[in-house]
Amino acid sequence: MEIIERDLKMPCLKLSQYAGTRVRKALIPAAGFGTRLFPASKATKKELFPIIDRDGIAKPAILLIVEEALNAGIEEVCIVVQSSDLEAFQSFFSVQVSIENYNKLSRPFQEYSKWLLDVGRRVTFITQDAQEGFGHAVYCAREWIGDEPFLLMLGDHLYGSDTKVPCARQLLEVYDRHGISVLGLKKTSEADIVNFGVVAGVWEEPGRLLSVSEFAEKPNLEYARNNLRVEVLEEGEYLTVFGQYIVKPQLLDYLEEHITNNVRERGEFQLTSCLDRLRQEDGFLGYVVEGRRYDIGLPDSYLETLNAFRRA
Repeated sequence: MEIIERDLKMPCLKLSQYAGTRVRKALIPAAGFGTRLFPASKATKKELFPIIDRDGIAKPAILLIVEEALNAGIEEVCIVVQSSDLEAFQSFFSVQVSIENYNKLSRPFQEYSKWLLDVGRRVTFITQDAQEGFGHAVYCAREWIGDEPFLLMLGDHLYGSDTKVPCARQLLEVYDRHGISVLGLKKTSEADIVNFGVVAGVWEEPGRLLSVSEFAEKPNLEYARNNLRVEVLEEGEYLTVFGQYIVKPQLLDYLEEHITNNVRERGEFQLTSCLDRLRQEDGFLGYVVEGRRYDIGLPDSYLETLNAFRRA
């Protein structure tokens, strides 16, 4: 505890550092049940699972995702949750601990609890009353998003930059330069692609910036080997979705069409086909992020995250 008290600092959320960016809002869907983490997900949402941050502070995963967005220059964050989970999320971001517990905290943690309330003022919650897919969760925030491009981040992925520039900021800079929707990419071995979305395309900047020609959601190996190979990658290596997207608001129109006409994939309203339509009509870039993604959606990957994230 003495080490924590000496080193404890509030994360530096410099909103003015990237003033003038056209992307102001970030959306984080967090309304899934977490079936692969049952029964722990019955006790608490996977987005509230504890992670030890690099500064030694235990934080719920959702706070680390919100910090990623704010540190990238995002001004407002929206989290989509189930109605039954709303109180738990709101309590964390918007309710001060009781005076009895507050007085038990060290002075640095008392200041930290106040800082959390400041973060909470930038966070909006929207409920998804029926869990009908990732695309449906995004569409639930349509009114909040409005007609602006927005940063979309997965609720069960954490991020660590290999540079001084946050991963999300790297994508924002690509969007600012090109004015085209962009998603983060990660080089991934074929043994793991069954767990991720995979893209194919042609390099604009070899090894770094890709003009996307296809989205494939969790493809099998045969399809990937025949259709999703990308030049300059090693044998058995593919480009998978990093878990961050900058998308134009037209995506919401496509989602609305699917919902209005009950166009479902695997029984739900999915995002991938709407992303592909946006690609066809406006173009889509993929950027190989200089950083790492940590997936907490599976038991083994959550365990790996606990071990790796603290040391990153």
